[in-house]
Amino acid sequence: MSSPPRILIGISGGPGTGTTTLSKLLSARLGLPHVYAGQIFRSLAAERGMTLAEFGKYAEAHPEVDRELDARLVKRAAEGQVILEGRMVVWQIEQARVPALRVLLVAPELVRATRVATREGKADVADVLAENRAREASEAKRYHEIYGFEPNDPSKYDLVIDTADKTPEQIADLVITAARKVFPGLVA
Repeated sequence: MSSPPRILIGISGGPGTGTTTLSKLLSARLGLPHVYAGQIFRSLAAERGMTLAEFGKYAEAHPEVDRELDARLVKRAAEGQVILEGRMVVWQIEQARVPALRVLLVAPELVRATRVATREGKADVADVLAENRAREASEAKRYHEIYGFEPNDPSKYDLVIDTADKTPEQIADLVITAARKVFPGLVA
C-alpha cells in the first residue's frame, strides 16, 4: 500500500489577486495547513510599530528581514503537506527542492485595487492603487537585489490564472484539477 502524496501547493500573486482567499479555500478543501508569508511580514511590521509600507522600506535597507522570512518558508516547504502562500513562494520551493504545484494569480490593476479597497474598507480606490504600486515596487526592488528573482515571471509557474472573472470556487477547482496531475491520488 502506497502512502498518500506529500502535497505542496504554492500560491503567489500581487495584492488583490485573491491569493489568501484561494489559499484558505484550498486549505479547507484539502485539509492542509495554510502558511502565509504576508501575515508573517505584517506581524514583523506590527512588532516594530510600522505600517506595511514603512516596513517594506525598512526591509529594503535590511535584507536580513527577507532572508529570515524566506528561511522559515523554505524549511516549511521542505516538510510538505501545506498550502504555502507568498510572493517568493516559487523561489522558496526551488530552494526546498520538493515536488510542488506552483500557481500564479493575476488580475488587472484596477480590479486588484478595488478588491483591496473593499477588503480594507477604504473609499478611495486611487489611493489603494498607488499603495499597491508602491508595495509592488518595493518588493520587486528587494527581490531583485537579494535574489535576482522576478516573482511575476509566468514561466516559473505551472499554472497562471486570471482571477478577474472567476469565483474563488472556480479558481480552487482549477488548482485542484492541476494538483491531481502533480500529486496522483489527491483526494479533495
